[in-house]
Amino acid sequence: MTRHRMALPLVVGFVALISAVSADFPDCINGPLSNNAICDYEADPYERATALVKLFTFDEKIINTQNKSPGVPRIGLPRYEWWSEALHGVAGSPGVSFTPSGNYSYATSFPQPITLGATFDDDLVHSIATVISTEARAFSNGNKSGLNYWTPNINPYKDPRWGRGQETPGEDPFHLSSYVKQLIIGLQGGQDAQPYKKIVATCKHYAGYDIEDWKGNARYGFNAIISPQDLREYYLPPFQQCARDSNVQSVMCSYNAVNGVPTCADNYLLQTILREYWGWTDEDQWVTSDCDAVHNIYQDHKYTKTPQQAVAAALNAGTDLDCGTYYPDHLGQAYNESLYNISTLDRSLIRRYASLVRLGYFDPPSKQPYRQLTFADVSTNASQSLALKAAENGIVLLKNDGTLPLSSSIKSVAIVGPWANATKQMQGNYYGAAPYLHSPAYAAQQAGFSAKVSNGTGISSNDASGFANALAAARQADAIIYVGGIDNSIESEAHDRNDILWPGNQLNLISQLSNLTKPMIVVQMGTQVDSSSIVSNPGVGALVWAGYPGQDGGTAIMNILTGKVAPAGRLPVTQYPGKYVDGVPMTNMSLRPFQSDDGSLNNPGRTYKWYTGKPIFEFGHGLHYTNFSAKIKSPSSATYSISSLLSRDSHTQTQKTYKDLTSFDTFQVTITNTGKVSSDFVILRFLTGSFGPTPYPKRSLVAYKRLHLVEAGGDSQAELKLNLGSLARVDENGDMVLYPGDYSFVIDNDEKAAWNFTLTGEKMALDAWPKPPAPKNVMI
Repeated sequence: MTRHRMALPLVVGFVALISAVSADFPDCINGPLSNNAICDYEADPYERATALVKLFTFDEKIINTQNKSPGVPRIGLPRYEWWSEALHGVAGSPGVSFTPSGNYSYATSFPQPITLGATFDDDLVHSIATVISTEARAFSNGNKSGLNYWTPNINPYKDPRWGRGQETPGEDPFHLSSYVKQLIIGLQGGQDAQPYKKIVATCKHYAGYDIEDWKGNARYGFNAIISPQDLREYYLPPFQQCARDSNVQSVMCSYNAVNGVPTCADNYLLQTILREYWGWTDEDQWVTSDCDAVHNIYQDHKYTKTPQQAVAAALNAGTDLDCGTYYPDHLGQAYNESLYNISTLDRSLIRRYASLVRLGYFDPPSKQPYRQLTFADVSTNASQSLALKAAENGIVLLKNDGTLPLSSSIKSVAIVGPWANATKQMQGNYYGAAPYLHSPAYAAQQAGFSAKVSNGTGISSNDASGFANALAAARQADAIIYVGGIDNSIESEAHDRNDILWPGNQLNLISQLSNLTKPMIVVQMGTQVDSSSIVSNPGVGALVWAGYPGQDGGTAIMNILTGKVAPAGRLPVTQYPGKYVDGVPMTNMSLRPFQSDDGSLNNPGRTYKWYTGKPIFEFGHGLHYTNFSAKIKSPSSATYSISSLLSRDSHTQTQKTYKDLTSFDTFQVTITNTGKVSSDFVILRFLTGSFGPTPYPKRSLVAYKRLHLVEAGGDSQAELKLNLGSLARVDENGDMVLYPGDYSFVIDNDEKAAWNFTLTGEKMALDAWPKPPAPKNVMI
């Protein structure tokens, strides 16, 4: 096995990969397994999987602990590849293969999660996930994929230098939790899909993972020092949603260590928190390592003295599958050294095969509808329309002096910049073969413009030899559309950034183009860069952010620029000034602002909650082609007793168990379109106030809702439901606590409306966070 094989190939995708994929299904009618309980489709999944694993010899158990499981041919169990990808569409990976042409040669390629996150539309996310799982099932039925998909990446995107930020919905843990709730339901076929799950989703990377390779600090051996407060408040809420509240089938432990323990060997994270505290205890739920992360326990973290101790530490902690070959290479000897019990090995196998039972892997096709899906269900007209809608809804208007929407008098445009002819660039990473890739230049021509196209420069080039051609094209056009920024050559898996500036000489070209005194729009692609010079440049009339918009990204951009679709996306991240990176190293995991006594660390605070500087654009920023006002229908009371809130009757067993889910109140918000253009509007509801431990967050997102097509001069209402967890703060021990004090709910960054209320009485904990074990100072 190639060392760290996940690091580089998946950065560019496995589109060209024709792997030895096998989605062959066991023959439970005439095959050797037909008389075993595994083929009794009316039996319990755990009983069925237990009966199967009992047929394995010890060596057969060991060899099937890897992602590329060879199966057990002698009993009719086919080989199976557990590693498939579907971050924003069925993607090239060891478990997925695309044919060169014809059936199964493409799948719908939606925008990257960072662009989907900008939609703030959980219903849209659910629809996209439903399409992805349908297409994944079709690929499986065509023997082109497995049924286990290692998506989503739900780590919060707190540092703009992180190379994989594009894979996430953004920086806010509440937003990520809401997003992933609908994603998992769509992928797995329901909250608790019965009797069959559609596919298996995998929440990754658990936990504290947001560094690739920054100034010699590589993810494989990085030790993330995280306080209980930050761990509970910021890094783990999306995983709590996955495991505790959304019943995800699989979780991936990450490369890094947390507080000295590699996560794939961390009993505290994998057992105490994940399985016990969050109640993630079904026997068909399982943990996979990231690829080679078990190897890293020994090789990079040097956490154990031998490879045998490394595999035993991971297996005993609850890592059920090794993406790699370290388990099959060393578990045999580890058993001979009495480092684990055979029951522990059996448990890991039973969990995984019980998961396959829940997918209908062993059942006749006639017993489940998902086996009827074919390539005719892939990239349908509805799916293609959804991909375009998602891209349109995720585009954010950052600046506009009236240049947009483009005037009908503009007949010719110059499409300039390194993204002018972008195709695969629009997909970002973890992509699959798309049915088509519509570039900005193509879309401009399709929209009826006479388009002059010139790249002018490359993403990171300092060669200005193309400037003359770009300027000549611009002089011949009625308007200039510059499409640039960053792409996977700047940010990607295994590759972090050292700065967050526009790379190469792009800003120089933009400046020269802006001097032509023509209507000019800059479309910023990729994730975060410091666009302050563009914001202050009067020659640039509008700035639009589009991220990685997927297969129809060019069309989506032009639809926004021409006004065919009104922009309503909101930034899911804070756009920082370039100097931000000078204040805090990527290796520092703290969220709150902090200055060390010796001046070596001057953390200005991370994310919109804690950042003490002036951002270029705030989290949640997004302009429209119209104007909106808001009104909150206030509840009858503005004072609440903390003890009364905690003694409220809960309506479900889940709420009785988890006090943070107990209802607080439901609020009706009315949004009025006071302008002349019908438009979507995203309601962002923040909580502010001085209560709980200091420092206080500037504000915290507690609810959001996207309203569709609020008519000009009309209004639309939304109900925003809040629970007790919406009001709580996390203390230094990691406990979630309700504090007395004065609170305020505000709508939007500019506080279009507000409602003030008070909590009275003594502070009370909603729960008690499990105390972490004492740090280990020596190797196992």
